[in-house]
Amino acid sequence: MYIAIEGIDTAGKSTQIARLAEVFSDAIITKEPGGTAIGTKIREIVLHGEVQSPKAEFLLFLADRAEHMEQIIKPNSEKLIISDRSLVSGVAYAMVQDKLSQTAILHLNRFATDGIYPERLFILKLSEDELTYRLSQKRLDGIEARGTSYLLKIQDALIEAASLLKIETHIIEASETIEAITEKIITTIKEEA
Repeated sequence: MYIAIEGIDTAGKSTQIARLAEVFSDAIITKEPGGTAIGTKIREIVLHGEVQSPKAEFLLFLADRAEHMEQIIKPNSEKLIISDRSLVSGVAYAMVQDKLSQTAILHLNRFATDGIYPERLFILKLSEDELTYRLSQKRLDGIEARGTSYLLKIQDALIEAASLLKIETHIIEASETIEAITEKIITTIKEEA
């Protein structure tokens, strides 16, 4: 089963991925972007604000996604794959940038993934107050520096993208305790396995 954990920056994805890796020790743990050698380079380019064109950023993410499919997802299709982000993020960020039609965004992502999408999606959702607080506690990367309103637009777009892609989605309040969030995810995975 291929599942993805989604959410805007500071929602707790990395924390949950680490906890799930302990519980599902045989799972393939990966991330987008950055799950491959090329993806790591692309992630660094984007997070350090080196790309000025939203179209170029979108295409870099598509390149990462295609490589991720070939190197990680397809070869491990019989295993439990837990991914920190997925094409849902790519679709959401592209929709917010509003440089391409929704149809083009969906078609290009389908092309990059060969139509392989996560079977289950967990979106960790933050309130505006919680997001503002969490951002104030850290040094911001290139995406986070775009501000609270931008990140909240991304959060709404994640939910919309999951719906457009027809992926079974579980929305979890990110302000819940770490343990409660982990338990909800584990329970769902075990029910579906």
